[in-house]
Amino acid sequence: MTDGKRNWEGVLAIWKPAGWTSHDVVAKARRLLRERRIGHTGTLDPAVTGVLPLCVGRATRLVEYLQEAPKTYRAKLRFGIATDSEDLSGEIIERKDASFLTEPAIREAVFSFVGEIDQIPPMVSAVKVDGKRLYELARQGITVERKARRVTIHRIDVDEVTAGTDEPEVTFTVACSKGTYIRTLCVDIGRKLGVPAVMAELVRLESAGISQEHCVTLEEIPGLIEKGEMDGKLLAADRLLTQLPSTSAAEQESRYALQGKGIRTERLRPVPDRQGLWKLYRSDGVFLGLFSVDETTEWIRPVKVFHPSEDQPHDSQSD
Repeated sequence: MTDGKRNWEGVLAIWKPAGWTSHDVVAKARRLLRERRIGHTGTLDPAVTGVLPLCVGRATRLVEYLQEAPKTYRAKLRFGIATDSEDLSGEIIERKDASFLTEPAIREAVFSFVGEIDQIPPMVSAVKVDGKRLYELARQGITVERKARRVTIHRIDVDEVTAGTDEPEVTFTVACSKGTYIRTLCVDIGRKLGVPAVMAELVRLESAGISQEHCVTLEEIPGLIEKGEMDGKLLAADRLLTQLPSTSAAEQESRYALQGKGIRTERLRPVPDRQGLWKLYRSDGVFLGLFSVDETTEWIRPVKVFHPSEDQPHDSQSD
């Protein structure tokens, strides 16, 4: 079965290859799917491989919320060397014999970063200072003062340690909040041990609950379309927003919701018990959008309304 032009919708998990920018992946997916509305949920550097979720079609309206989800990486850190980019793509700016580092000392230093920490964004990041992105300034040889940012390291597991050489290495898996720079984490671990350090490798293992088993490669997309199997690879964006609570509305309240009207929370099941963003569903499980409960918890009002297509299954519905 061959699909013609389709209104694809959902989250397509791509396993990003090395050497591609996130923008390259989006551009290629747009051509393959013949869909202009595609956006990624978090940039990966060209050298980094791993999970890159693409929001397709009307699911792009949820990019900002999917970006907030925690992410998991596997990183290799090399001690005894520092570069101006904090990874191996940059110019070497310092070397120091780190053969004195022991495996217990390395493990202790890595584990000490679990919890809330402050990071100074690297000059190669996309953070804006006075309207310009840091990487743009870095290309001009300009270094500016950056403010530290608070991020959260939820968990670190040490996978392998190679000690006793001039440039010891440690491979670890880290689950962290949005905005965490793993290259900077590597540099800071080295600093704690009194030696220069650099991120040698990085793979994103999970983003928004999506892991490698959910991913396809760009090369696989044409075949999936040809076989009519593409829909099965698109994940319902609302189901990935596991950090948000959900409630449902009966038929009359669902109509109000789709008209952009506020609804009294007592009319919903379960009754929302706290303010903030909630996912709202029709009683039959159809996603109606994101709604905000006010500070009194008496009213819920629309933020992003999704008008369902009644002739399509829920997994490919939105706006």
